[in-house]
Amino acid sequence: MDLKGKKAIVFGGTSGIGLATTRMLADAGATVVAVSRDPSKATNLPEGVTTAACDVQDREAVAAVCSAAGPYDVLISAATGGPRAAGPFMEMDLDAYQNSFAKVWGYANVLRQGVSHLKNDGCAVLVSGAPARKARPGQVAISSAGGAVEALAKCVAKEIVPKRLNVVSPGVIDTPMFGPDEAKRKEMTSNATKANLIPRAGTAEEVAQAIMLVVQNDFMTGVTVDVDGGWLNS
Repeated sequence: MDLKGKKAIVFGGTSGIGLATTRMLADAGATVVAVSRDPSKATNLPEGVTTAACDVQDREAVAAVCSAAGPYDVLISAATGGPRAAGPFMEMDLDAYQNSFAKVWGYANVLRQGVSHLKNDGCAVLVSGAPARKARPGQVAISSAGGAVEALAKCVAKEIVPKRLNVVSPGVIDTPMFGPDEAKRKEMTSNATKANLIPRAGTAEEVAQAIMLVVQNDFMTGVTVDVDGGWLNS
């Protein structure tokens, strides 16, 4: 896909991985709508990018945003959907565990409402995470939700042909999700990646490059691309 003159909508497109993707799409010549719960907080958006406010848990709001933006060539969701529980399953608050699946419901809303406005030669992308297939202790909630996202994408990819759907699965990425304190964020990501083949956190731009790959490669659908610093092989 040549992105010049194309149109893209990016949920979670004003921060972290979504923002990096928004920038790359705009640099490649696409018109981009960056969607987030509070676009007023967005900074450093490329010139020409428009914003829209939407909580991916609000199905009617998602439908309205997609309808207003469509038709488009690229549909991406990097929105986290909400908080995720951590810790051993046998000690976990099960309500918190259940709430961790907000990410799945958010992605389901985006796909259900968004794919109908995606052009037939277009591509949708979801963002999962390395724990989906290799969880470390305390990651049962993250792993369960991520696994559900990847299963959802494989099934839906078969149903929406000729439209394409892929997943990008990052490892530990240095983004605002780890908090605003840079020193604490560096300590957390360093501890979490010291056993990886590449013992550092990834960047939002490195993940966005993989998103751009599955968007632009017309021969890829129903796949998960790992950008994890060797998490799965460590």
